[in-house]
Amino acid sequence: MPIVAQSTETTDWVSRFADEVIEESERRAPGKPVVVASGLSPSGPIHLGNLREVMTPHLVADEIRRRGHEVRHLISWDDYDRYRKVPNGVEGIDASWAEHIGKPLTSVPAPAGSSYPNWAEHFKAAMIASLAELGVEFDGISQTAQYTSGVYREQILHAMKHRGDIDAILDQYRTKKAPAKKQQQKPLDAAELEAEEGSGAAEEDDGSSGTAGYFPYKPYCGDCGKDLTTVTAYDDDTTELSYTCDACGFTETVRLSEFNRGKLVWKVDWPMRWAYEGVVFEPSGVDHSSPGSSFQVGGQIVGIFGGERPIGPMYAFVGISGMAKMSSSKGGVPTPADALQIMEPQILRWLYARRRPNQSFKIAFDQEIQRLYDEWDKLDGKVADGSALPADIAAHSRAVRTADGELPRTPRPMPYRTLASVADITAGAEDQTLRILSELDPANPLSTLDDVRPRLDKAEAWINTHVPADQRTVVRDEPDAELLKSLDEPAQQSLRLLTDGLADHWSLDGLTHLVYGVPKVQAGFPADATPKELPPEIKASQRTFFALLYHLLVGRDTGPRLPTLLLAVGQERVRALLGE
Repeated sequence: MPIVAQSTETTDWVSRFADEVIEESERRAPGKPVVVASGLSPSGPIHLGNLREVMTPHLVADEIRRRGHEVRHLISWDDYDRYRKVPNGVEGIDASWAEHIGKPLTSVPAPAGSSYPNWAEHFKAAMIASLAELGVEFDGISQTAQYTSGVYREQILHAMKHRGDIDAILDQYRTKKAPAKKQQQKPLDAAELEAEEGSGAAEEDDGSSGTAGYFPYKPYCGDCGKDLTTVTAYDDDTTELSYTCDACGFTETVRLSEFNRGKLVWKVDWPMRWAYEGVVFEPSGVDHSSPGSSFQVGGQIVGIFGGERPIGPMYAFVGISGMAKMSSSKGGVPTPADALQIMEPQILRWLYARRRPNQSFKIAFDQEIQRLYDEWDKLDGKVADGSALPADIAAHSRAVRTADGELPRTPRPMPYRTLASVADITAGAEDQTLRILSELDPANPLSTLDDVRPRLDKAEAWINTHVPADQRTVVRDEPDAELLKSLDEPAQQSLRLLTDGLADHWSLDGLTHLVYGVPKVQAGFPADATPKELPPEIKASQRTFFALLYHLLVGRDTGPRLPTLLLAVGQERVRALLGE
């Protein structure tokens, strides 16, 4: 059931926008559903930067729903946009797809091997599946369906009638040089650069200008199907429109009041939709928010259609850490599906909820994902015991539930880094995985792997897809006899202290206490002595001891956390590898 109580959290950005949007909606359309909107172009893989275009209004819409208001979140699929270029890193296409440049995305063949009828549907499908997993409720609108069925016919005729007014607005910006981009606080990484290049829903196209003047409408050619056309004549009374195709030379005269094979240019199309749908809230990327860009110009053009520009924060870019190690996107920017392969939906929602739209952030595909999960689990605990700050409680709430209820959760969320280490060591063998995880807490042993899913599956996917082979953990088959023979007496003593304590400390906490305690005991201190009670050189002794264990167990200087590694290897094998 929807949550209808008034939100008590007023300290986070989502609540503040919800307040503003509800008030503005009541002013513009009292008694009607609140309308928020997103626009996505399925011109290729829809990446994590584009997801901010959806998550920002989703979170605001969900807060409004929690307060008991009716709200619609529209996602306009800009699938009637032109196919602009052949994207890099997409399987199933080659240079031959360049022949389709200029056609609507729904008229371009899907990549080879796809089960979808066209290019747009192929890339929409992956995003729709990810949004379902993220709990995003929306009304999808295909712009191909809208235009080709004549839904916007009156708006098109109105724009053509007022083309002089539109041209005058656009002309204010045509003579101005494009403003220099503001200096970034730090260089954009590859993902941010890709997002910057492709974050727009469509090209910043002013319209069709020729000897007959300016027109805010472009037909798709009746012969080659491309939009490389120029309107050569138009009669307002009869709506007769003539055009010629610059690509194939085809010419045609049609009656625009009956013609459905074309669209308004982007800078006119977007504000037309704001007015048609009554959009109150829609964010825009940095590239759409600078002077002369589509969001700013649209704010003037929307009045021609009798509407108002939405409340719309500018949202910053989303960066990626660990891209160089990624294989799934083959050099492209990762998608929501890529992220959801290695992290639970709650974590991905949290990343977008906890930062204001104008704050940039990065999504981790490298070792940072383990630290991210540690941070999340710590927050989870603070929320449970009531010690979290109000803004953190709000972001957590928006991550774990929507107005319709809680998202599915891992019943027993063990630390991600532990699950990743176990998945690494066992290579996914379920019997071994269950044995190790059941020994982590002997007082409360795990009885089934279902209790640690889906987090276990996400951690295993991260190990298999984002950890390079040379960083994977391979336990030795035989003891390193040469190294064992070379050890001096203190080193041999440290190994004896460890093996003598294995049986009594065979749990995650117990082994943690044991491995950190061995160097303390050797130096004459109690095993439970705190860092404040120890000289600085104890830390160096611990590092030396840990490196020795890693060399004897996995043949490297480092590896998974030693307590987890010891549990994974098993007592008998640990003793053998340590020379007992």
